[in-house]
Amino acid sequence: AMYIGDIGEKGLHHLVYEVVDNSIDEALAGYCTDIDVTINEDNSITVKDNGRGIPTDYHEKEGKSALEVVLTVLHAGGKFDKGVSCVNALSTLLIAEIHSRDGKIYRQTYSKGAPTSQVEVVGECTDRGTIITFKPDGSIFTHTTEYKYDILANRLRELAFLNKGISLNLYDKRPDEE
Repeated sequence: AMYIGDIGEKGLHHLVYEVVDNSIDEALAGYCTDIDVTINEDNSITVKDNGRGIPTDYHEKEGKSALEVVLTVLHAGGKFDKGVSCVNALSTLLIAEIHSRDGKIYRQTYSKGAPTSQVEVVGECTDRGTIITFKPDGSIFTHTTEYKYDILANRLRELAFLNKGISLNLYDKRPDEE
């Protein structure tokens, strides 16, 4: 509750805001112009930006990759950590994909805050940015794990209004019930 407010609908949506805020910080620093938020068919969330990408190099002090430090240690990531480690801890699955300036795509997976894979090179790229996909832990969010499009749309609209020059897009891939 200290980091996301509660374990109900408000806290559930706050997870998305934490990841989006990380991308907004990149935009405010002048490194990001596009942020896409997708509600996936399985009710997981994907946030993609075209920023610098979370660093993947080796972190001497922690003895692991900077990516893993950002995603597993609260307040450890400096300019890249804005609650993403909290989102990781509250998700049964988190996939971090980094499109880096060295032309490689790095990927690492997590469950409940712990790495389930090493940082791996999974491809090559010409773009840059970070893609975070996460699925909230239903044993923590016992009231609901279903995202409401309108709640997310309103928040993203506010962020777009407050942050000129950033393109914020929201996509819902869930089958329509109407």
